[in-house]
Amino acid sequence: MMRAFPLLLAALLAFSAPAVAVQPNEVLKDQALEQRARQISSGLRCLVCQNQSIDDSDAPLAKDLRILVRERLTAGDSDGAVIDFVVARYGDFVLLRPPMNARTIALWAAPFLIVLFGAVFLWRRRNRAAAPAGAALTAEEQARLDELVKQSEARET
Repeated sequence: MMRAFPLLLAALLAFSAPAVAVQPNEVLKDQALEQRARQISSGLRCLVCQNQSIDDSDAPLAKDLRILVRERLTAGDSDGAVIDFVVARYGDFVLLRPPMNARTIALWAAPFLIVLFGAVFLWRRRNRAAAPAGAALTAEEQARLDELVKQSEARET
């Protein structure tokens, strides 16, 4: 077991490193433009993987988006113009950090609402468990109940 530990540790370190799917033929020669492209790409969601940026994804659509970002930058677009162009095509969902607006308010509010409803549920459950089962019947109530049960049994027979 101890011999396998270094191999296991090396494997974990290798898989924990961030994957960058940018291919060498996609890299721009101008380092400043390439840096801007990487900055923009790191904030755009892969529409296939959905939990990775287009920089980290090997999906063909992610590659197309990386190339699109680089083409727009090479054409002289600003960073904001490139992002606006991609959002106009794919919607706010393409952003890893969507803006807070009327269409995305549910995304922002959902975690807080879930925690709130969970806390209310647990509070009500705890209070129900702590509530007394009810007062015992008085002697008169018990006698009346016994009488009703006897009448009910007499009717059944």
